[in-house]
Amino acid sequence: MSKLYFRYGAMNSGKSTALLQAAFNYEERSQHVFLAKPAIDSKGDRSIVSRLGVTRQVDFLVEPKMNLRHLLAERTAAFAADTGNSIACLLIDEAQFLTRDQVDQCLEIAVLDGIPVLAYGIRTDFRTDAFPGSLRLLEIAHSLEELKTICRCGRKAMFNARLVNGKFTFDGAQVAIDGDQVTYESLCASCYLAKKP
Repeated sequence: MSKLYFRYGAMNSGKSTALLQAAFNYEERSQHVFLAKPAIDSKGDRSIVSRLGVTRQVDFLVEPKMNLRHLLAERTAAFAADTGNSIACLLIDEAQFLTRDQVDQCLEIAVLDGIPVLAYGIRTDFRTDAFPGSLRLLEIAHSLEELKTICRCGRKAMFNARLVNGKFTFDGAQVAIDGDQVTYESLCASCYLAKKP
């Protein structure tokens, strides 16, 4: 039976790099994969971008109202018609931005359609509240794997602190993509609480 995997970690823990490595490993063995990410992630436009400088275009973007299972079925059928090949795996970057329904559809893809789904993302936002997609993945994924990174103090980072114009903030909308004014820093619990008012 194929499985739904959730590989999570704080920001800068190498999630996108690990996803691109997994895609490479499949393709090195002549197996075909589809890469996807939620459309809300505008970083890299239609690409998955690793901090190491590796990028790769996604096969499709996932809009919030889309049925991911139906979309994948259409794409795999078209791919099979064009190439005569099947898809060995679906890899999803920034999975925290999936809806709960889309995570349920990922489970259906793995169990009912026999295509493993590897989802990569962060668990919580800058306020330490779970993203709906991540929460559902933690509830139903067959396999959970934490990808680790370190805090500025050297301890394991587990929180994602938001900085606006270089100043830590703990208020605001759950989603604000990296940009000129908004950045993030991975912190351990001690450093995170020390910055919180």
